[in-house]
Amino acid sequence: MIIRATDIHKSFGSLEVLKGIDLEVRKGEVLAIVGASGAGKTTLLQILGTLSTPDRGRLVIDGTTVFDGAGRSLKGDALAAFRGRRVGFVFQAHHLLPEFTAEENVMIPALIAGRGETAAREDALRLLELTGLSARLSHKPSELSGGEQQRVAIARALVNSPAVLFADEPTGNLDSATKQEIHRLFFDLRDSLGQTIVIVTHDPELAGICDRRLEMKDGLIL
Repeated sequence: MIIRATDIHKSFGSLEVLKGIDLEVRKGEVLAIVGASGAGKTTLLQILGTLSTPDRGRLVIDGTTVFDGAGRSLKGDALAAFRGRRVGFVFQAHHLLPEFTAEENVMIPALIAGRGETAAREDALRLLELTGLSARLSHKPSELSGGEQQRVAIARALVNSPAVLFADEPTGNLDSATKQEIHRLFFDLRDSLGQTIVIVTHDPELAGICDRRLEMKDGLIL
């Protein structure tokens, strides 16, 4: 299993958002997490992606114990380094840096991780070609369509070869035709890279084509 989460709890004040989540994700799986607003989907995704810490529970990603109630959790710089190397994120908003080109935006996480410029550029070019943007390398975000910006964001999330790509409503701001293109892209990436992908979505079409669909309600997986 690439992800193994056990008894994950999370509260905000007196509000218990996650009430004991157990979840396993296989390598190369495309998993959809669905449910009504307030079910706890995004909170769970943030914990699985190491952006948030559970109050209780254990999380293992790609053989590394990230959170463990017994005191073996990664913390501080070690957690940040793990996240930078082994976790990729795509959000509904693209969060591209407007002053940089598509190629430069994709390179940035690799450079932050300490990789050389040549290697970072080679991987950026490979991923932008894989996502269909080899002709748009020098374009800045303002010169790209919404779908193209999301493709750049996906390439950026993959540049450090993460164990898991997490996507939070990745097609929520896109028109129907562009949504379908991005949906296909996720499966192309799984097939070509063996990429594991966990997607939180309200889109029934996207959830329906995933390998597995988990529904959340009131902080639990049904």
